[in-house]
Amino acid sequence: MTVPFGVATGATALSGDLTAPADAIGVVAFAHGSGSSRRSPRNVAVARSFQDRRLATLLFDLLSEDEARHDAATGSLRFDIGLLADRLVTAVDRLSADATTRALPIGLFGASTGAAAALVAASRRPELVRAVVSRGGRPDLAGHALGDVDAPTLLIVGGADTQVLRLNQQAAHRLTGPHRLEVVPGAGHLFEEPGALEQVADLAGTWFTQHLAA
Repeated sequence: MTVPFGVATGATALSGDLTAPADAIGVVAFAHGSGSSRRSPRNVAVARSFQDRRLATLLFDLLSEDEARHDAATGSLRFDIGLLADRLVTAVDRLSADATTRALPIGLFGASTGAAAALVAASRRPELVRAVVSRGGRPDLAGHALGDVDAPTLLIVGGADTQVLRLNQQAAHRLTGPHRLEVVPGAGHLFEEPGALEQVADLAGTWFTQHLAA
């Protein structure tokens, strides 16, 4: 069952969709990448695979409609990791208080720049965030927060996405908490190759199931 789940941050109201199986063992909030939204076909597909694993999912917009239009024209907000992390922290706090999800351990699934926001949010809410997964992410943009992430972190990168792979390898060395780097052979940045996104969903789903159900 999917219900609206808005996230209010100051004067900005962000739209979201919460899907919670009746027997959910955890909830995963998605932080989409630059230029994307909660309706990203890739994240929607991954969310459905999580739901099949008894994981509730929150897909929400990190930018308002006006902000998204401004960002599409200027690219000025998609790399504002502080702003995106603030909004993800607000979503985490709301999940921890909502009647449907407050008893569920929380995981964060970030793509591209959203992965940096997820890691910063995890460093700021160590008592709430129990696991993080980055898909083709830019964890390097989390900066000094990498050393403060206690939650088990999985970095998934396409083997053909060489520049991002190098950045993930460097970021992995700065993570002090439990972490692993998984490379999907032959996959590019968007994991559009046949079967690539399914591998991402399986790796991430296994990670969340293991660490949220523990």
